[in-house]
Amino acid sequence: MPISRRQMLQTSALGFGALALSAIEQKAQAADGRSAQDVKPSHFSPRAKSVVFLMQNGGPGQMDLFDPKPDLAKYNGKVHPEKVEMFQKGSEANRLLATPLKFRHYGKCGMEMARIIPHIGSVADDVCLIRSAWNYHNNHTESLVSINTGKIFQGRPALGSWVSYALGTENQNLPGYIVLRDPDGYNTSGTLLWQNGFMPALYRGTEVSTRGTPVLNLQPSKGIPVDVRRDNLDLLARLNRRHQRDYSYDSSLEARIQNYELAARMQLAASDTLDISSETPATRTMYGLDNQLTAGYGLRCLMARRLIESGVRFVQVFPPVKPMNQPWDSHSNVKTQNEQICARCDQGSGALIRDLKQRGLLDDTIVIWTGEFGRLPVSQNGKGRDHNRNAFSLIVAGGGFKAGHIHGATDEVGYRAVDKRVSVADLHATVLHQLGFDHNRLAYLYHGRPETLTDAVVSNARVVTDVLS
Repeated sequence: MPISRRQMLQTSALGFGALALSAIEQKAQAADGRSAQDVKPSHFSPRAKSVVFLMQNGGPGQMDLFDPKPDLAKYNGKVHPEKVEMFQKGSEANRLLATPLKFRHYGKCGMEMARIIPHIGSVADDVCLIRSAWNYHNNHTESLVSINTGKIFQGRPALGSWVSYALGTENQNLPGYIVLRDPDGYNTSGTLLWQNGFMPALYRGTEVSTRGTPVLNLQPSKGIPVDVRRDNLDLLARLNRRHQRDYSYDSSLEARIQNYELAARMQLAASDTLDISSETPATRTMYGLDNQLTAGYGLRCLMARRLIESGVRFVQVFPPVKPMNQPWDSHSNVKTQNEQICARCDQGSGALIRDLKQRGLLDDTIVIWTGEFGRLPVSQNGKGRDHNRNAFSLIVAGGGFKAGHIHGATDEVGYRAVDKRVSVADLHATVLHQLGFDHNRLAYLYHGRPETLTDAVVSNARVVTDVLS
């Protein structure tokens, strides 16, 4: 019985033909001017179609915010029987430190969280609190790269890149992956956290400013007549297409063409989408825009909602760079440092979840609130805490995640995740699953190897079904 060329490639040479076919299809897709940004089919029916990633750079302390530990108060100042991993000096005494922050129960579900995050607490009935997360490294950069790209090594595509690669975009006038950072500067590790890695540049996170011109270098030069600019662009387009015909095997030119064409469309779309003049006074107040302390982060959260409304697939929001560029770090004083950053970020975080819900957007939008790791149960220099890769808490809301639910647990002092542990790879696998993708099948061919976000052979990544409704 005759077989097609496709069937021959898929079945010949122990399956290596399938890799060849995958490479051919990938190049064909990259060369197709419509495919890279177009909406793409998922592996199965999705529960969500977009993600907002609230990246809390610095490592929020789980036992100070989300995971109360009475034993820390009971044994405050006592030497912890298990020697903890330390990153910096000051924890050598291994003495337990009770949290100086008070907790309370929030919502109908009775979720227990710190009093200094009342706005996040106000949406307790809408969030899934994972208390058993863990990461792979105790250093900021490695852990930040890991939580964003799946591995501690630099040069891999970010989660947002994978999502925009998998889904395309619902708005051809805006990038599928947008980054909202503090316009005053970069948090720790900067642009490493939204790289496209081995994927085309089209899938890199696009920085959009919440101050001044939304996208740098987007406005045309002044003094050049419109018809002259149009003639120049038409000539450039013809030259690009001629070069593309001569070198059809090279996909990099097509990626550049798409980027420039997208930039032209963004000149109007970005400014319109990020114009908040139509927002009501009540909405502005909800996000804290009338308060200098909360306005910066609150505005980024509000813009994230507007971008999701406009069809952007993945929006990443970063915290303030003041009082420092990793503001959730609490090495010197757990009480004052947490109070400072919570005062800036709590209101916007809670408002985003509440606003998405009241607009009917939370059902198909996943909101992730997380740092890169947690803190140690022992004191650093008496009042602070050092880094802890072995346990941290994170929040996931919307997109088919259980609402008002607490998943997993740490040991009696919060040092190590011990029950229903969730790795970074598990989190990524679960998010992709809710977007309609099998993390083992969503692959990009690089150097002859099908790369995946989770690399499950190494990470043993799994979908955490217990957190899904």
